[in-house]
Amino acid sequence: MKDMTRRQFGKTVAATAALANFALPGSSFGQTAAAKDLEFPKGFVWGCATAAYQIEGAASEDGRKPSIWDLFAHTPGKTHNGDTGDVADDSYHLFKEDTRLLKNLGVGAYRMSISWPRIFPDGTGQPNARGMDHYKRVVEELLANGIVPYVTLFHWDLPAALKGGWQSRDTAKAYAEFAGYVARQLSDRVRHFMTVNEFDSFTDLGYRTGKFAPGLQLPAAQVNQVRHHALLAHGLGVGAVRANAPTARVGLAENPTVFVPVIEDEKNIAAARRATREENGRFLTALLEGKYPESYLEREGANAPRIAAGDMKAIGSSIDFLGLNVYAPYYVRADDSRQGYEIVPRQESYPHMASAWIAVGPEVMYWAVRNICDLWHPRAIYITENGCSADDMMTADGRIEDTDRVMYLRNHLTQLHRAAAEGFPVEGYFLWSLLDNFEWADGYSKRFGIHYVDFKTEKRTAKLSANWYREAIRRNAVV
Repeated sequence: MKDMTRRQFGKTVAATAALANFALPGSSFGQTAAAKDLEFPKGFVWGCATAAYQIEGAASEDGRKPSIWDLFAHTPGKTHNGDTGDVADDSYHLFKEDTRLLKNLGVGAYRMSISWPRIFPDGTGQPNARGMDHYKRVVEELLANGIVPYVTLFHWDLPAALKGGWQSRDTAKAYAEFAGYVARQLSDRVRHFMTVNEFDSFTDLGYRTGKFAPGLQLPAAQVNQVRHHALLAHGLGVGAVRANAPTARVGLAENPTVFVPVIEDEKNIAAARRATREENGRFLTALLEGKYPESYLEREGANAPRIAAGDMKAIGSSIDFLGLNVYAPYYVRADDSRQGYEIVPRQESYPHMASAWIAVGPEVMYWAVRNICDLWHPRAIYITENGCSADDMMTADGRIEDTDRVMYLRNHLTQLHRAAAEGFPVEGYFLWSLLDNFEWADGYSKRFGIHYVDFKTEKRTAKLSANWYREAIRRNAVV
């Protein structure tokens, strides 16, 4: 569908939805028509997402050795209140209960991750059969309950035994060994693999600002090399998965910086598209074009990454789908500068959720999909994460009325529906997250789950948002 046709169709859908939301007192017209207009395509995948270190616990059981996050969390002052993932949600032992939560929601899919140090405790070498057997049991439990596993191979828990971490090119090779082994072991059960989750989060926050594990603050040249090694790991991982699970679909989950035109007119839309390519040049552009933008290399100069023969071909390996983790927007306007756009700063009054970095701008969902499709035309897109923290409080009668989270999710899904209705290849949505969990450096101070977790007893309680999501899934529509 051509851009102009998509835009015209989108306006028609939006106008119809607005009309459908109007109803006279006592009339059922508004509710019925709105539900119909906000339906997703048949076969749309609804799911939830989690990450191993954030939920599993059992940090030293069944042969698992420390990851860099174990070391970081146990270093005084690195996480809120000294919180660690040693126990977290204890999902390692309670995965059957968590599968029941998924089944009760009616989801068709679950995005989970594999703990690398459970499979290769030393990062490479001899695999740990007990660790692999655990994930086989998890996958079998999901399948037995009609839930399709979408497996993320790396969600930041790098084995601490790997000397140099992502500063070393050898880590990319070790990752490919890990990815190939897991893919081979699960090839008869799993049809969707994601290589890596959020390059920017574990490279920049881990090696540039030091806010995440391993907590380093390296000079620019070394940070760029870390980024390059992470991209290389993805590329080598794609090849390893294809070699060991040839019928599986392979993709990744990335958190691009998403740019929204301040006004939806031709010049600002073009500016948002340019900003998407340039500001994501060090990761997403390199992945989808197999090359770094000249502007990035020129800007970095002597600090640009060292690229070996064959690296960019591997990094640009063809993928079957692109996963997008979408949370908050940046606004841009067109200008007369060389780059052709200006990023508009947010005012202090800009609304946000309990985590200040989650600025509330639901149109980010539409523009995440559209900008990327207009630039790179991926075969398929999944929203692999979307959700928010909230100051959840349990009432005296045991309820969690997280209306703010429902507001956030409803508005973002409405914008995702806009993208799907305009013909963009959106195949599914994974809500972050199934459970309250260990929220990295924020420890247990931020709750992202649609199920409340009492971290003293590990009891799970469905929040209002879980009931809302169940109804959205049941109707295959925004509700």
